[in-house]
Amino acid sequence: MNYGEIKKCDIADGPGVRVTLFVSGCTNHCKGCFQPQTWDFDFGKPFTEETEQIIFDELDKPFICGLTLLGGDPFEPQNQRALVPFLHKVKERYPDKTIWAYSGFTLDGHLWVDGSHPRCEVTDEMLSMLDVLVDGPFVEEQKDIRLLFRGSANQRLIDMNETRKQGKIVLWEGN
Repeated sequence: MNYGEIKKCDIADGPGVRVTLFVSGCTNHCKGCFQPQTWDFDFGKPFTEETEQIIFDELDKPFICGLTLLGGDPFEPQNQRALVPFLHKVKERYPDKTIWAYSGFTLDGHLWVDGSHPRCEVTDEMLSMLDVLVDGPFVEEQKDIRLLFRGSANQRLIDMNETRKQGKIVLWEGN
């Protein structure tokens, strides 16, 4: 897996100050995407143990609230396969920090549906480690800069902990 950027003090992609990893590779190609260079799976640099350590060094800081995964799309199968072992380390080392992920794929239309792209053998495992999933493609015609932590009105902020508990999609209410 490659990545394009690591933001060390991000306040736009989840609550509080966060570390944000922009992975490379996306097949959605949303019109108006703010990071179209990340559509290319070969864009940026390889994600290595050194990359992990850069992120851990930032997550060690007490004012950092968590990690956010963006892209590209973290749920492209090759990205999921690379991210799952890393996310296990994050959860183990930082159990009180939240993990958010953004995906152009929807939870109920793609990620939970057997046989659909990008669902693969590690999708459920990756979803199990998320606190919030922001799902749905960016739709330029529904762009609204007043929306909290999302770019277009069709995108949902899904509380994954409550979704797992209740067995149905529960939207995040900012707690």
